[in-house]
Amino acid sequence: TASVVALGQAEAPCAGGADAVEIAARLIARGDIIAVKGLGGYHLACDATNLAAVSRLRRLKRRDAKPFALMARDLGVIRRYCAIDAVEERALESVEAPIVLLRAAGAERLPEAVAPGLATLGFMLPTTPLHLLLMDQFEQPLVMTSGNISDEPAVVDDAEAYRQLAEIAAFALTHNRAIANRVDDSVVRVMAGRSRVLRRARGYAPAPLRLPSGFEKAPDLLAMGGELKATFCLVKDGQAILSQHQGDLENAATLDDYKKNLALFRSLFDHAPTAIAVDRHPEYLSSKLGRAEAGTRALPLIDVQHHHAHVAACLAENGRPLHAPPVLGIVLDGLGFGDDGTIWGGEFLLADYLGYKRLARLKPVAMPGGAQAVREPWRNLYAHLRAADAFDATPSTFGDWSALEGKPLATIDRMIAQGLNSPLASSCGRLFDAVAAALGVCADRQAYEGEAGARLEALAAAAPNATRGYALRISESELIDVDAAPMWRAILDDL
Repeated sequence: TASVVALGQAEAPCAGGADAVEIAARLIARGDIIAVKGLGGYHLACDATNLAAVSRLRRLKRRDAKPFALMARDLGVIRRYCAIDAVEERALESVEAPIVLLRAAGAERLPEAVAPGLATLGFMLPTTPLHLLLMDQFEQPLVMTSGNISDEPAVVDDAEAYRQLAEIAAFALTHNRAIANRVDDSVVRVMAGRSRVLRRARGYAPAPLRLPSGFEKAPDLLAMGGELKATFCLVKDGQAILSQHQGDLENAATLDDYKKNLALFRSLFDHAPTAIAVDRHPEYLSSKLGRAEAGTRALPLIDVQHHHAHVAACLAENGRPLHAPPVLGIVLDGLGFGDDGTIWGGEFLLADYLGYKRLARLKPVAMPGGAQAVREPWRNLYAHLRAADAFDATPSTFGDWSALEGKPLATIDRMIAQGLNSPLASSCGRLFDAVAAALGVCADRQAYEGEAGARLEALAAAAPNATRGYALRISESELIDVDAAPMWRAILDDL
């Protein structure tokens, strides 16, 4: 039974049945934000065409720039705002009903605040009967974002929702069925004519994935995953059983959810691992959990290099047999712990499932401030320009860049020269951050992980097709360095 509940007012239902949906629709139409009980958690909904409502939702949810998901009643509504090809249409209408990232190229435009600086919009169709009834009231899309404060897990319990979401939403459209397990909306993007699952959750997890030939007799294994956008994986009977997207384990509530789901999956699938695999990073919380579990159960522990895991995942996704010859895997990533104790992230690996040889890398560049350099792209810009010796003038000339004005460049110079909290990294993600900052894109601070790269991609998508690429310098050393210095000089010329 559906009902509308006034939050912060003893949570007494103020309408029920069919009237509840109509009242909720009127509240949204007048510019209110409401909470909507979904399949795997609450959503927060508002009129996506109402700039004031979208901006208020951003402020109250503390979500400065990360794009909002959208829901529309049918494909006709989505086509007013986005171009949709046949593969994207099938993904939208599939039983999994994921959010599909679409090119914002329709005749109508939504406020920039929906997806700031991006060339794509994430749309989904109604996923539950309650969503279907609600969306039938609207000819325009609604923002349908996770019901939480930014970086917290989505709320699933009614009492918790009424308490936590009252500061954001005045009302909740709810029902009397309990949410058994928290699960986010899945995200899909069509690339080169093929659907790629970017976030595997509602509709997909925990459906097993059949592993390629050669894995049929693999023993039961538990892989703990990374720390950001965490998932874990059970290997059983030649299948990979992946958890839903869990979020970032640095958040205590997310870590608790991860542990709860791990226990649930083991019970559901009667899984008793014979070994535990962890990311080689010594400080990942998932790796620490795995190491402790292996010690407690006296199980073998398998340390896996982060970027080798990326290549192996690509091999499995493309059905490559276990004993097939090695491939050249090119991994363009953010950060991962390398075998030599340094930070990797732009790697060329000759690899199969069982091992790899590092053939080449992006030439390492300092990350002044360590983790702070991930959040503040101007630091990467300065470090890359400095490493490239991009100007004939002294390093102080770099301060003429608007992105670097007023920044403590002399301090950064000393940090890099003395190796103070400035680890070397062969990271492609930090290179993207640096180029974005050079173009004036979120140079001071990223509001969310990957924002600089996403905005840079949007700029590239909007630019005329270029016929000329930027040159890179290739070293002749045993471990090949791919040096971006010539690229930086060319970028300076273009700017």
